[in-house]
Amino acid sequence: MAKITPFKGLRPKKELASQVATLPYDVVSVAEAKVYKDNPYHFYHVTRSEIDLADGVDVHSQQVYDKAKENLDLMIEEGILFEDKEPCYYIYELLMNGRSQTGLICGSSLDDYFNGIVKKHEFTRPEKELDRINHIKTTRAQTGIVFLAYNDQEDVQKIIEDWKTAHKPEYDFVAEDGVRHTLWVVDDYARVASITRLFDEEVPATYIADGHHRAASAGKVCMEMRESGLSIDGEESFNYFITCIFPASQLEILDYNRVVKDLNGMRPSEFIEALQKEFEVSIVGKEQYKPKQPHEFGMYIDNQWYKLLVKPGTFTNDPIGILDVSILQNNVLSKLLNINDPRTDKRVDFIGGIRGLGELEKRVDNGDFVAAFACYPVSIRQLFDIADSGNVMPPKSTWFEPKLRDGLVVYQI
Repeated sequence: MAKITPFKGLRPKKELASQVATLPYDVVSVAEAKVYKDNPYHFYHVTRSEIDLADGVDVHSQQVYDKAKENLDLMIEEGILFEDKEPCYYIYELLMNGRSQTGLICGSSLDDYFNGIVKKHEFTRPEKELDRINHIKTTRAQTGIVFLAYNDQEDVQKIIEDWKTAHKPEYDFVAEDGVRHTLWVVDDYARVASITRLFDEEVPATYIADGHHRAASAGKVCMEMRESGLSIDGEESFNYFITCIFPASQLEILDYNRVVKDLNGMRPSEFIEALQKEFEVSIVGKEQYKPKQPHEFGMYIDNQWYKLLVKPGTFTNDPIGILDVSILQNNVLSKLLNINDPRTDKRVDFIGGIRGLGELEKRVDNGDFVAAFACYPVSIRQLFDIADSGNVMPPKSTWFEPKLRDGLVVYQI
């Protein structure tokens, strides 16, 4: 069963929450983060501290991590951030386009992560892990929340909804992108104990939706501290990692689309002819085509949209093979375009569905890419099935929206 813990969150003063909160560090570029350089409250000063250093600085240098530590300490010293006096849970609701999702911010057990109770569905890259490891070790804080999901449990959701109904939120603001963020502090000892017990009794597993590198990095910092003899009873803060756990029924996965730089020596007409071996190809025209069901793709090439429908027998029915991103990878990117490792091949790029089909057209029309493929999104059930089977999804399979904000609650170790 899932082991969680309350903690003394480091968080912004109520009136500053909207100015502190930022998108996760890994969904913005340095240039995008620098827009907020002159805002002393903005949490990019901690998560993207290179904005306060000279242009061209190596973003993985110790100088950057030291600056993050300096900036975090300054925000505490100046009273921008403060620590709760007692261990708390935090209820976090996000509202986007009329759809809401409510999760619980807590510490999740890293032993659960090591033992497979916190389930994974992606491989991680060592260089990205090392970046967060150095950030955690230098700042002595986990500044980014790992997004978890679980199969709905009525008792857990009831206690969360009851607290929301009975108490005023601590933070409630609408961010620049129109997403509303509302946070309640659960500081009642009896209610905190009840939540801990319910997860221990009723939630057999949680699933990483977003944040595999943050989780892996926290795990490696934990093991390093244990090996150095710092763990005495296993309840030290570094034995947990900050998560926000949401019921699966409230979550939506968006499409994660692909663009390619060339057609492996083929002309567009030759490429379309080659596609017809595994797909029924039909011209849509100038109107954007968004797939309406699994095993259907939109393709933009040569200023035209096409509908691609997978022919029977083209894919396997195992949890990985049935995914549309697998079908596209196996039958188009690998077989026709010789793009065999999408994690490292520079001839392919990935565009989250939040950017819309217009972004696909833009990338092709400006000459950076020659063709774009719109995919039908993976379902949350597919994600759970793959994680339960011990398999991993192809790279860039899922895009979750809305994004959790960094800086609203920080976990210190």
